[in-house]
Amino acid sequence: MDLKSEKILVTGADGFIGSHLTEYLIDNGYTVKAFVYYNSFNSWGWLDTLPEAKKQKLEVFAGDIRDPNGVFTAMEDCTVVFHLAALIAIPYSYHSPDSYVDTNVKGTLNVLQAARRLGVKRILSTSTSEVYGTAQFVPITETHPKQGQSPYSATKIGADALADSYFRSFQLPVVIVRPFNTYGPRQSARAVIPTIISQLLNGATDLKLGDTRPTRDLVFVKDTAEGFLRIAETDSLIGHEVNIATGSEISIGDLAGLLQDLTGTKASLVQDEQRIRPENSEVFRLLGSADKLAQHTGWKPGTDLRTGLEQTVQWFSNPENLKQYKHGIYNL
Repeated sequence: MDLKSEKILVTGADGFIGSHLTEYLIDNGYTVKAFVYYNSFNSWGWLDTLPEAKKQKLEVFAGDIRDPNGVFTAMEDCTVVFHLAALIAIPYSYHSPDSYVDTNVKGTLNVLQAARRLGVKRILSTSTSEVYGTAQFVPITETHPKQGQSPYSATKIGADALADSYFRSFQLPVVIVRPFNTYGPRQSARAVIPTIISQLLNGATDLKLGDTRPTRDLVFVKDTAEGFLRIAETDSLIGHEVNIATGSEISIGDLAGLLQDLTGTKASLVQDEQRIRPENSEVFRLLGSADKLAQHTGWKPGTDLRTGLEQTVQWFSNPENLKQYKHGIYNL
């Protein structure tokens, strides 16, 4: 499918991956409408940090993914939808699960319903590697069992099931895109890499972390954005679940050591009890397979971990960027 002739709606365009995907699409000549979360400050989230020339190419719709009328209105003149809007912080889902159901499940339902009514040509519904839980086998393929080890992952499993049901029941052209642990500039403060970097660059000698044993498959955000576009352009992936992964893993402890090396700092790792997940909720190993994506599209990660982390550290080293992160506060 040639997306150059289509108008693309990106929900969650104000967030981390959404803003990078929106920027990537603009840079490559696509027509984009950015769905951002309505607020009284008229903030477009991370889109506000884009160069003015890029923002001029954007159409922005402010709304709420939980509102079916707003979702339908935003989608009326679009033929392709990249649905990324979601609540994603795992600790916050422990005490506010209702909001995760409303946003992740009902929000996805709103997108699917509007797309069905409007005859949208392609919908990419964003999942997460957290739906797999701790790996039962590696590398994790799309056939791995789903395990709702947190309210967050449970709602994403539910959203995935809804998306799949609309493909099967109504022939809606849906693809479920499952990025592993995406990282890079603009990532939210609740994620481990910004947590480590912001503490180190602010001079911390005690680096506060949760469990340092779990491993993660880290994908640089520009590679994730390219994966989304490749998937959207590939007709043979309609109705599929598709991983975006590197096929390599690193423990949180080793990651902290690497980031100290890259920032030229030294700190002692300190376990902060409030950052520890319940034992049965912690996902201890994520190592993904992107074989399906590679076979259908030829995609492969273009950024090795050290290079991606160097670019991330460089971005955080800008005082204007760093000051947006409250390094002394644990962000749920």
